[in-house]
Amino acid sequence: MSGFDPARFRELCGRYVTGVTVATAMDSSGRPVGMTVNSFTSVSLAPPLVSMSIDQSAELFDLLTATPRFALNVLQHDQEGLSRWFADARLDRFAGIGFRISPRGNPVLDGALAVIECETHAQFRAGDHTIVIGKVVDGQTHSGRPLLYYRGGYHDTELG
Repeated sequence: MSGFDPARFRELCGRYVTGVTVATAMDSSGRPVGMTVNSFTSVSLAPPLVSMSIDQSAELFDLLTATPRFALNVLQHDQEGLSRWFADARLDRFAGIGFRISPRGNPVLDGALAVIECETHAQFRAGDHTIVIGKVVDGQTHSGRPLLYYRGGYHDTELG
């Protein structure tokens, strides 16, 4: 333990606005799985790399750190419900959710602002999370506004 107050740390980091993504993959039986991830960032242009941090106690931690490929679905301003749905512990998060399987084999959520398809490139243990680095191999973008997360809540803003 660092001795720094975890509540204060959350308060400090909560002042940084993040987008909201849902990481999706297929489990070993071919069933789509996914979870909300807001700790996502671009890492490198050459090669194109992104990262996401996954809590080691998360229900899907083992699957998302073992999969050779995954997709990050960047949510639109009106998809707060999807973010909450994929953050909740439930057996089948895809029940009743619009999605398709991409040519690369990843579940892709209907209406996502962007979809970033990755092959797992590297992983690093960092405290109680594991940082998963994905090499971007495909993607799509759509027009719209992003869903934002700030100070423990969802927000929408008009961006150009």
